[in-house]
Amino acid sequence: MTLAKRLTSLLAASWAALACSSAWAAPAATATGTYTTATGGTGGPLPNQLDLQPAATQIASEIHTLHNWMMIVCLVIFIAVFGVMFYSILKHRKSVGHKAASFHESTAVEIAWTVVPFLIVIGMALPATRTVVGMKDTSNADITIKATGMQWKWGYDYLKGEGEGISFVSNLSTPREQIGAPGAPASQPRGENYLMEVDNEVVVPVNKKVRIVTTATDVIHAWMIPAFGVKQDAIPGFVRDTWFKSEHTGTFRGNCAELCGKEHAFMPIVVRVVTADEYTAWVNTKKAEMAALADDPNKTWTIDELKTKGEKVYAANCAVCHQANGKGVPNAFAPLDGSAVVNGGKGDQIHVLLNGQKTGKYPAEMPAWKQLSDTDIAAVITYTRNNWSNKPAENIVQPAEIVAARK
Repeated sequence: MTLAKRLTSLLAASWAALACSSAWAAPAATATGTYTTATGGTGGPLPNQLDLQPAATQIASEIHTLHNWMMIVCLVIFIAVFGVMFYSILKHRKSVGHKAASFHESTAVEIAWTVVPFLIVIGMALPATRTVVGMKDTSNADITIKATGMQWKWGYDYLKGEGEGISFVSNLSTPREQIGAPGAPASQPRGENYLMEVDNEVVVPVNKKVRIVTTATDVIHAWMIPAFGVKQDAIPGFVRDTWFKSEHTGTFRGNCAELCGKEHAFMPIVVRVVTADEYTAWVNTKKAEMAALADDPNKTWTIDELKTKGEKVYAANCAVCHQANGKGVPNAFAPLDGSAVVNGGKGDQIHVLLNGQKTGKYPAEMPAWKQLSDTDIAAVITYTRNNWSNKPAENIVQPAEIVAARK
């Protein structure tokens, strides 16, 4: 019974230490959560870095606090349990004359090992729950951006707020000469941001709530920026969301955090946080660039650019009949998924969109879509040829081909 009383006292003291350590953990996390050039660098990982990346958002700061708090909880529990165990072994061993106590139960011990763990769990769960709820609150966002994961790049569409309508694809910009190839070493030394740099950065204003809507076109990806405390899976056919509100300007780096194929390491994420005036200037410049190129039939588009644009054209004009999944409507509208026209030569599909088609297999006639721009027609054809189960040999159509077909 003496041992039981000592155990009860030790566990109670441990819990008191845990309660006090909560107040210590929070200031420690706040200190590490200050983003500066000295501590955070470019907002990405640093060589030989210890601990979490400096936080740039309130949520990330809370995550750091929870991390420190949980580590202290685990440490105190470790010391308490092993301290009691080793004390019992050394002080109550047979060689110094102690005899094993003969009793079946101890009410004090049973109460202690039930109440103390319960209090510890509650003490850990309450702050964690508050942070998790905050992480999921994407309401009242100032800007909404759709992030689409692809093998192996990211597509971004600004859906709401200042910058609405901006769309671009973000690719790894690290030269292949720095990476090398299987069986062949790199021919250039690695740069400062090796595998963590892109050709098109996501730009957002400081101190504005930014909602990120994630999805994917092929396999599961994950959009992650450690300095923001953000990691959200991007799943084909599903829409998930997360948010951040950066309290600091600067460039922050992350990458896809879900194993998504052989070039999983080659799809970084870069977010540049700027002042409100700088953001407005960027929006105006970006929209001017997009307007200049939007309907230029002489521009050569990448397949990803055409697919991104084609998805919007399809949703606005084609999905009502052919359905979002391309399956069509039985006995009413033809399916595009697995269609012989879509999987055949691209000239036939171009002809159908420009002139319409009446096959007699379905009561509804396919209308002509000459009113669409050359870029829209090329984009939607490319989208259908690279979506669902379709895998034609000719998988891309450029606007110039539509111009030629109209003649």
